[in-house]
Amino acid sequence: MTLSELNNLPKPALAEALQKCCGSTAWVENMAALFPFANAETLMQEATAQWNKLTEADWREAFTHHPKIGGSVEALREKFASTSQWAEGEQASVKQASQATLEALATGNEDYERKFGYIFIVCATGKTADEMLALLQARLPNKPEDEILIAAGEQDKITRIRLEKLLAA
Repeated sequence: MTLSELNNLPKPALAEALQKCCGSTAWVENMAALFPFANAETLMQEATAQWNKLTEADWREAFTHHPKIGGSVEALREKFASTSQWAEGEQASVKQASQATLEALATGNEDYERKFGYIFIVCATGKTADEMLALLQARLPNKPEDEILIAAGEQDKITRIRLEKLLAA
């Protein structure tokens, strides 16, 4: 889809397209209200600006729209039908991970979610399963008030990548 096509979508279709990029209702509403955009660079800048204006509750809502790193392909397909292809591609390296890495990711995910109250969010694009595991383990000792900011930064990266994919589709 081109930026021109995105700019000309009716509001419900625009909101649906934006929802594929970020699961925060407030972000989708704020972004939809700003359309049309003159160029992709302005769209990307505004996506980050709007993300950074949100509350922690809005960020946590966006996190619920992601599968767990290392989650099953079946879970990806069922829970995230509209973005499963993107998420599956973003986490493609997990398919080649060793059993030990997969088990460590599962345990780490449980520990992370128990400590912080949301799933481990990382921009998985271009990272191996072992790299994601190392990041998870490195972030587990963080204080909740620090970790939420890191997770929000990762979500911003994911949103920008998905906006790029949306415009390339």
